[in-house]
Amino acid sequence: MIRFISGLLLTVAFTFGAAPRPNILYFYVDDMGWGAIGPNGQAERRAKGLPHVLTPNLDRLAAQGVNFRRSYGCTVCSPARSSQQTGFHQGHTFADRNDPDNAKKAIRADDITMGDVLAKAGYATGYWGKWGYGGSKSQPDPAILNVQTLPTSHGYHHVVAELHHVRAHTFFQPTLWSAPAKPGAKGGLELIPNSMKPWRKNKRYPNGPALQNHPDYPATAYCDDVYAFAALDFVRRQAREYNQSGKPFFGLLAVQVPHAPFGEIEELPEWDRDYRDLPFFSELNKQSKQWAAMVTRIDAHFGNILDALEDPNGDGDKSDSVAANTLVLFQSDNGGPKHPARNEFMANGGLSGSKGSIQEGGIRIPTLMRWPAQISKNSKLKAGTSTDRILDVTDLLPTFCELAGADVPLGIDGVSIAPTLTGKGHQRHREFIIHEAGRGQSIIRGRHKLVRTRKSFELYDLEADPAEENNLVDKEPKLVEELKGLMLGERVDEPKGFANTYHQWTGQAGRNMSDARNWSNYEYSNEGITYIEESGAPQSSWVTRIGKDANARADRDLEFLALDIAGSRVSVRKDARLVGRNEIRLKNRAVLQLGGGRLESLRWIEVGDRSSIIGSGTIIGTLFNHSTIQTSNALEVRGDLHLSATSNLSLDLQESSLVVRGDAALDGTLRLTGAELGSDRIDVIKGQLVTGRFNNRNDEVQSSNGRRFKIEYGPKAVTLIAL
Repeated sequence: MIRFISGLLLTVAFTFGAAPRPNILYFYVDDMGWGAIGPNGQAERRAKGLPHVLTPNLDRLAAQGVNFRRSYGCTVCSPARSSQQTGFHQGHTFADRNDPDNAKKAIRADDITMGDVLAKAGYATGYWGKWGYGGSKSQPDPAILNVQTLPTSHGYHHVVAELHHVRAHTFFQPTLWSAPAKPGAKGGLELIPNSMKPWRKNKRYPNGPALQNHPDYPATAYCDDVYAFAALDFVRRQAREYNQSGKPFFGLLAVQVPHAPFGEIEELPEWDRDYRDLPFFSELNKQSKQWAAMVTRIDAHFGNILDALEDPNGDGDKSDSVAANTLVLFQSDNGGPKHPARNEFMANGGLSGSKGSIQEGGIRIPTLMRWPAQISKNSKLKAGTSTDRILDVTDLLPTFCELAGADVPLGIDGVSIAPTLTGKGHQRHREFIIHEAGRGQSIIRGRHKLVRTRKSFELYDLEADPAEENNLVDKEPKLVEELKGLMLGERVDEPKGFANTYHQWTGQAGRNMSDARNWSNYEYSNEGITYIEESGAPQSSWVTRIGKDANARADRDLEFLALDIAGSRVSVRKDARLVGRNEIRLKNRAVLQLGGGRLESLRWIEVGDRSSIIGSGTIIGTLFNHSTIQTSNALEVRGDLHLSATSNLSLDLQESSLVVRGDAALDGTLRLTGAELGSDRIDVIKGQLVTGRFNNRNDEVQSSNGRRFKIEYGPKAVTLIAL
């Protein structure tokens, strides 16, 4: 199997300078609707005296951080966790729906997760709660079914978790899976009793929401209490380590609350103590009461952990606080389900649909982020406010990678928002996001959302119509066809069990990329069952790597999901198209020779690490150059061009010009080859908007025969004037 970690950069010199890498604390709840937090409706309901859920600690996060109003998860549990961990949307991840065969709902060994990346980047890592993959559903005697999909196989060192989502359909599982484990434990996990005994006599832990010392507390613990106390213990310990050594930590608390069953909350002592004196509580449906108590209980646990960031050793002295440089994130996996609380508390905020549906109520989720050292102080975001920037759950993995100073896994669908959080660096753009449900799919691009049902298409303007009541499909036929083509290209209509696959070049130097014999095959199997086999010529679902000294030829039109070229030369012939749908990367002295052909991506082509694109032709997509672009004849970029401070742009004076159909952001060094200039004044770069400037001394450049030229900058062109 091929492990595509792509040379993780274990360095702290990332986008926004030499600032220390942040700790990351991620609160992840199950089935909590978009409208169940203060800034999305509960604060207004409280002000009006209407039934409202009590979440003082989430309110604290909202006041000190940012509320992402247009944040998206998935429709149900399993794909949400797969997309979260791997950065692939449901068209590409293997777990694109809930599957009764838990071993199939796998994060594969080839998939790179948050835990993988951050552990390799030097973070202490922990995961507590519902993982959902790799174990059987038996309550009395669960077993490990798929080692390659376990949290311990993907970088998580400290674990207390449930491996099967059906086994998590109770809060009183008799046992939970734990790591570190005893030597020889399968998958590095062992079963431990689901008990509060480890925390009953330890005075460092607050009595708060668990009431763990109450005489009526059950012998088998409410599992979310155990998860929360394990997370609290990790945060206290790692905060001290961070203060002593600078070692950052990443913790993900993925609780089962407020997923059904609801009634089990009543088995806990004082379960309704926060609500029973409120005038509206007695009038609520019984299930609504239980749901509200569950949410408030986990909120109290969140509060204990937030307090531990402020005062890790609990001595009242906050000089050891790590809160300033800790990114705290709160999020749900999907929208709220159909239950009384959705109506009595407006838990989905009036959005249409619910969990399992492709409507906003099924996929739009509450999301809060707090990072005092960056948000407000350095970023364009302002604490205590809401933003309508679209955020998808797939964006979190690349964001964490960038903040940790690590390479983003190749080909994923998410896009880092680290520049948005820090206010430094260039924020990359993703044109659309994709979701699937059992009976439909959707694509969201800006304000518009196209929904594909089993019988038809629906189009909505989410800015004007967030409740999806006004179908515009007949009024915008061209837009419908455009979005439809993009959505279907994302493989949303593939059968269950489809996923992207991983391949590498195995051919000899100079061979054709269209020849299947030059590529590795892919197989995903577990305990004698093969789930995916992929061989043959390249496909648009392939994540591929061409390694050192391959010298491959793109001899005809070829499309990949992503293409990484490292230390090799790839030539694209005149009538060929080489497509990396999500991205194309060049690194380790790679050379891509355009002989009049086309290089394409829906997102970007990145030239880095002493690599280069040379020749002439057409580049479709955003081009990021950190190294060298050398043109001969004309080069056209149908997208934006970003030149970094380390870049070189080399133009042939005799024949070449660079035409940018989007914006051109200049930096680095301009060089010239060739000896002649047909005129004393010529536009060598043209763009819709030209910003920045080269670092050439005195704004001058010299050709290969020694002639000097003045570089003149205009809003739409760069002009050379002979001196």
